[in-house]
Amino acid sequence: MVPELPPLPALTRAEGEFIDAYLAVVDQVGRINPARSTHTYGALRAAQALVSRAVALKDALTVMHQRGESDVHVQTLARALRILDGERRSLRVTLPPSVTL
Repeated sequence: MVPELPPLPALTRAEGEFIDAYLAVVDQVGRINPARSTHTYGALRAAQALVSRAVALKDALTVMHQRGESDVHVQTLARALRILDGERRSLRVTLPPSVTL
């Protein structure tokens, strides 16, 4: 049985879209990462998808700004990212540990 995840913190719709779009960008950049990808075609497809994900991220931030949501609530959004597996997902963006020969 899969353990139940804690509930997401209360977010505005724009904050939720911001988090979702940010994680989508992170996922695509992780697929492009030359230190982790193994095929150019997969990296190419991820790079193509990155464009629309970046636009969605920009749009979410634009909506937040237009609605007067000028502050990013770091602790709340970081908690949401952790619940949505953001730590593991963002690891693909970094370099893997070096292997000594």
